[in-house]
Amino acid sequence: MIRVLHVVVAGEVGGAERMLCDLASRPEASDALHTVALMTPNPALRELFARAELRVRDRSETRKVHEGPLSFLWSSIGPRDVAWLVDVANAETAQIVQLHTFGSQVAGTRAAMRLGLPVLRTEHSTRVYDDPSCWPFSRWSLRRAQSAVFVSEHVRRAALSKDPTIFPRARVVRNGVDTERFAYAPPPARGPFTFALVGRLERRKGVDRAIDALRHVPEARLEIVGDGAERPRLEAMVKECGVEARVRFHGMLSDPRDVLQRSHAALCSSREEGLGIANLEAMAIGRPVVASPVGGVPEIVQDGVTGLLALDMSVPALVLRMHDAVKHRDKMVAFGEAARKFVVDRCSIDAMCRAYGRIYAELL
Repeated sequence: MIRVLHVVVAGEVGGAERMLCDLASRPEASDALHTVALMTPNPALRELFARAELRVRDRSETRKVHEGPLSFLWSSIGPRDVAWLVDVANAETAQIVQLHTFGSQVAGTRAAMRLGLPVLRTEHSTRVYDDPSCWPFSRWSLRRAQSAVFVSEHVRRAALSKDPTIFPRARVVRNGVDTERFAYAPPPARGPFTFALVGRLERRKGVDRAIDALRHVPEARLEIVGDGAERPRLEAMVKECGVEARVRFHGMLSDPRDVLQRSHAALCSSREEGLGIANLEAMAIGRPVVASPVGGVPEIVQDGVTGLLALDMSVPALVLRMHDAVKHRDKMVAFGEAARKFVVDRCSIDAMCRAYGRIYAELL
C-alpha cells in the first residue's frame, strides 16, 4: 500500500479534520496507509483522531506550540518543525505528503522537497485565496505541489481565478459521508419545527444570521452544535433578540446525530462555505437543508429537490425559505428523502476514498 503522511495544523475541529478521519480510517478503500503529523496542541482533535484509531505523530508532545502569526512564521521558515516532519516522514517511510490546512502548507512543502516526495494539496475552502496575508505563503506551496484537490467546484473556480497557472492536475473530489453511520431516520412527527445548525461558532459560519432570521420565524426552534470564539457574543445576541426559549447551544459534540435526528431540517446561514460536510451529514440522515446560496452549497442543495435555497444572501431571503419549510412539512420530508439519495449516489465516503486512491497512484 502507498504510505501517505498528512500534515495538520488546526486550532479547532472542523470539516477538514473530520474528512481526514474518514479518509485515513479506511486504508482498504484508498489503497493507502495513512499517518497524521499533528503540529499543534489540540486535545479535542487528538481525541477525534484517537476515536477514529488513526496513527498520529504529535509534535505538541515534544515542545509547547503557541498559535498565532509569529508561531506560524517560525514554523514555516524556521528549521525545527521542518526537521521534525522530515524525521516523521522517514520513520513512516512516507511516499506522499498531503496538506490540509493553511498552517501546514509551507512547512509541509519544505519537508517534502527535502525528501523528494510529491505534495498533494487538499483545498477545503477559499480562505487562502481571499486573505491577502495568506496568499503569498499558499502560492509558494502551490507552485511546488504535484497535485491539488478541491472539495467543490466553487473552491476550484476561486483558486483558478486567483492564478490559473499554478494548479497542476487540479480536480474536484467532494468530501464523503459514512451513509451507514449517518443512516436515514424519519423526522419527528410532532412538536415545533426544528432547524439544526452544525459548525464552528465563527463569523464566516454566519450563526448570527441564523439567530437574526429566527426572530422572524416564531413557529421554529434552532439547535446549534459547535463551539468557537463567537459563542459569548452569540449567546448575548439570543437574549437581545428574545429567542432564548427557542435556541439551544449544545457546544462541540463528537457525534451530532442525535441532534440531527430530532430536527426537521438543517440550516446553513454561512457567509463563506467551501462545501459544508455538516450539510452532507444532515442530508444523509434524511434532512433537507435550508440555505443561503453561498460557496459550494448550491452544488449539493438543489432548490425544491434536496432542500430550499434563498434567492440571495440577505437575512430576509433566508427568512422566507425558513417560513416555507415550516409551512410545508410534508414537502420537507420528501426533500429529505431526495437529499439522502443524493448523498448515497454522489457523496459516499467510499467514492471519496477511491478517488484519492487513484490520485495517490498517479502521483507515484
